[in-house]
Amino acid sequence: MLVLKIGGNEIDDANFLEGFARAVAAMAKTPVIVHGGGKEIAELQLRYGLTPRFIEGLRVTDDTSLAIAEMVLSGRVNKRIVAALIAAGADALGLSGVDRALVRVEKMQHPAGDLGRVGKVVSVRAEVLRDLIAQRVVPVVSPISLGDDGAYNVNADSVACAIASALNADAVVFVTNVAGVMHDNQVIPQLTAAQAEALIKSQVIKGGMIPKVRAALDALASGVRVARITNLEGLRAGAGTVFSQ
Repeated sequence: MLVLKIGGNEIDDANFLEGFARAVAAMAKTPVIVHGGGKEIAELQLRYGLTPRFIEGLRVTDDTSLAIAEMVLSGRVNKRIVAALIAAGADALGLSGVDRALVRVEKMQHPAGDLGRVGKVVSVRAEVLRDLIAQRVVPVVSPISLGDDGAYNVNADSVACAIASALNADAVVFVTNVAGVMHDNQVIPQLTAAQAEALIKSQVIKGGMIPKVRAALDALASGVRVARITNLEGLRAGAGTVFSQ
């Protein structure tokens, strides 16, 4: 099984989304897609007079911000991806972690401050996804998930890792706008977790690539055998940077 994670920046690009949908429709095996959508959430927060706040990269989510995140992630963004997949010839179903209690969470505690309604994944109903995959239906998962007292906002990378682990997936692929981890203008084809940490320390891996690499390493730590960072061309070709233990 394969889990694909795409971010908000990529989803905003109509050409990317169309190409991504075509690539998924052409796959021999049906993947699970997990998506983010942070940019649109921030834009809508500002429109409602809210100031987006983050603690170490995690969005502080009060009740109003949660309503906005749910509208964007489980509504606009999720259905945009589903529509693109169907237009490309794939069968697809959009759902969130709330639907059928797919992803259960507890409130995330953070030493640097209260994150509000931000959740930490505690369980995934893998059989819900397996049933869809068996029918050749692509599950498109919004990271809004279910706690004991209602919905929570959850980092999409964390949801992708948890789903990949629960499915015992062959790999989780983070599809971005870069071909992989670069060094001297070349993609590094393979990295262990230890090598990746060393490259972060030496600043070969820097800037916006660091959170992408951290997400890949988190996937390994959650039990996924292989994680990969690549772009749309690399997704089609099986290229990019592969992370393994």
